[in-house]
Amino acid sequence: MSDLIVLHPRDNIAVAAQSFAPGVTIVTSDGPLTFLDEVPFGHKVSTRPIGAGEPVRKYGEIIGFATADLPVGTHVHVHNLSAEGFERHGGTSGRLSTQPVAVAGATVEPRTFEGYLRADGRAGTRNYVAIISTVNCSASTSRFIATEAAGLLADFPNVDGVVALTHKGGCGMQYEGPDHEQLERVLAGFAGHPNIGAYLMVGLGCEDGQITHLLDKHGHEMQPTRSRPTMTIQDRGGVRKTVAAGVDALREFLPEVDAARRVELPASTLILGTQCGGSDGYSGITANPALGAAADRIVAQGGTAILGETPEIYGAEHILIDRAVSPEVGEALLERIRWWEGYTAALGANLNNNPSPGNKTGGLTTIYEKSLGAIAKGGTTPMTAVYRYAEAVSAKGMVVMDTPGYDPVSMTGIVAGGANVSVFTTGRGSVYGCKPAPCLKVATNSITYHRMTDDMDINAGVILDGTPVDEVGAQIFEEILLVASGKPTKSESIGLGDDEFAPWSIGPVL
Repeated sequence: MSDLIVLHPRDNIAVAAQSFAPGVTIVTSDGPLTFLDEVPFGHKVSTRPIGAGEPVRKYGEIIGFATADLPVGTHVHVHNLSAEGFERHGGTSGRLSTQPVAVAGATVEPRTFEGYLRADGRAGTRNYVAIISTVNCSASTSRFIATEAAGLLADFPNVDGVVALTHKGGCGMQYEGPDHEQLERVLAGFAGHPNIGAYLMVGLGCEDGQITHLLDKHGHEMQPTRSRPTMTIQDRGGVRKTVAAGVDALREFLPEVDAARRVELPASTLILGTQCGGSDGYSGITANPALGAAADRIVAQGGTAILGETPEIYGAEHILIDRAVSPEVGEALLERIRWWEGYTAALGANLNNNPSPGNKTGGLTTIYEKSLGAIAKGGTTPMTAVYRYAEAVSAKGMVVMDTPGYDPVSMTGIVAGGANVSVFTTGRGSVYGCKPAPCLKVATNSITYHRMTDDMDINAGVILDGTPVDEVGAQIFEEILLVASGKPTKSESIGLGDDEFAPWSIGPVL
């Protein structure tokens, strides 16, 4: 690519493909451009004069408004660009549209992977045993059980591990209120997840989040054919006795889990979770569009791709609404956007605070800019459904799940919804794992990829050197099939994924 990356003919800024010092002049298709300021790689420079108050455009869309006159060659960032409210829901005239790729039912070469066929017909890509803590008061006990049970696994080579799913909630919440309902969806989603061969549920006994309440409301979703003993510390007589009883329970059902074998399954059974974190100015140029190309391939096979992070859809929601398969689906997304506007306003927050300090150091300035790059992970196919946090995903195609932008919380909801494999793009270098779903890391630039080679699975930075986005998308798709078939990701090899389980709490702690 050239020294400057222009993403759309309407853009009045470009992204620097390297760092530039003040006074450097380069030749562009529009003539010479002299840098008036230092512009770090991944940051923006004005390519046309922009007056104070005028919109700044990237991807052909408004990412904010100039707070001062910006001559050609000016570094455009937080010091001279602000996010102001503007109408965007009514249309997207002028944006660079793309044709959706073939969707389920079209003529494509059917692909397969080696996975676990569960009793309900869903596909597992891993075969874990889970110790599920219903409340923080049983978190340590759950970890003790998992630690002791790990010593049993030498005799069960087909079990990928024992993971303790612990968290900070489960009590001090409104009984049967929003937090209670949401936490139960998460716990039920993990208990019934196709990557979980069996589970043990551990509570304290007196908490708001009672095991009996969870089973009464969600037991039908939690694979009743599987072993699923439950116990509370108070009924068992304390921590030591609960740990002993838990390990005994695992001894009984480990042979059942170990009996599972991988079989050839169609790629249509894949549910891909997507996430971006530690984003930079290249996220929306390299890794996210490449992941979108991989998501398009999953959808073309008849599978599902989940796009989350509603605060990182904000400002770009009109593009997804234009892709909705029905007005009802588009309105469902818009309703979630309005909820977030009200939610943040009630707490004295601002959605434009979403870009983190690391995002800004990497070149991102406003939430609109971040969102326009983030939604590229969803590819180009129609939006077929919108789900609440941790709701079970049943629709095929590209769907949206309402999750926060914060990576562990977002991915917890997406995995609870049924994602059996995930891909996480990062520019700054996020490290993340999300047992029981394997997580591939895609670096947006070669510097991060080579600096963190033990953590990154794929280098999308080659796109900056001229490799087509679709070629990297095809590479990601092929790697997804391999990982779904059992190939360890870098995060799995390191051992990440036990501590990233983080259900979203939205209400008061009482």
